[in-house]
Amino acid sequence: MFRHKASDVKHGALLAGFSEFVTQEGRAVELRLFEVGLIPGLLQTADYATAIAAAAVRRGSITQAKADERVQVLIDRQAILRRDSPPLVHVVMDESCIRRPVGGDAVMAAQLDRLVSFANEPTVRLQIAPFTLGEDRAFDLPVSILTLPDRSLMSYAESAHQGRLERETNAVTAGLTAYYQLQTHACSQADSVAMIRELRRQL
Repeated sequence: MFRHKASDVKHGALLAGFSEFVTQEGRAVELRLFEVGLIPGLLQTADYATAIAAAAVRRGSITQAKADERVQVLIDRQAILRRDSPPLVHVVMDESCIRRPVGGDAVMAAQLDRLVSFANEPTVRLQIAPFTLGEDRAFDLPVSILTLPDRSLMSYAESAHQGRLERETNAVTAGLTAYYQLQTHACSQADSVAMIRELRRQL
């Protein structure tokens, strides 16, 4: 997800739990991500992320300097996908993530191409949670569940105004169970990639 300022990460003035989440994300051996409305931050192209940040500048929410910092933080986070032993990554995206136009056709085309390329990686599982799931979609807010090298689990979830890093075993296990249920009901990776390719063809 892409909602955080680089200065937040550097100086600690950020949504609760996010700075530690970024640290733990960098250590994780397995990531399970769910996102609504936007492509998950770890999978965003620089142009897609820049378009989101530029919109915040136009709204007067942040300065251009802060926008530039946001994009750089996102790029820095993505380095975990290129390390020698990258984490296993499970991604379930609500259908809104791929249907919401961001940055114009060229930016969206490149972003959809990035998702297809990502889905071809051997350490990845990519699924779309279709609109037809309706009330059976397990989550209403973005969620990340991390497995650390010692196999311990933690989760991070946030709304527009607050974030929470959860370590309590029962709470994290409940979230993991809901994630498994979501994966069961989501489109297969093959069908998800086909959906993305069809949207790409229409651009």
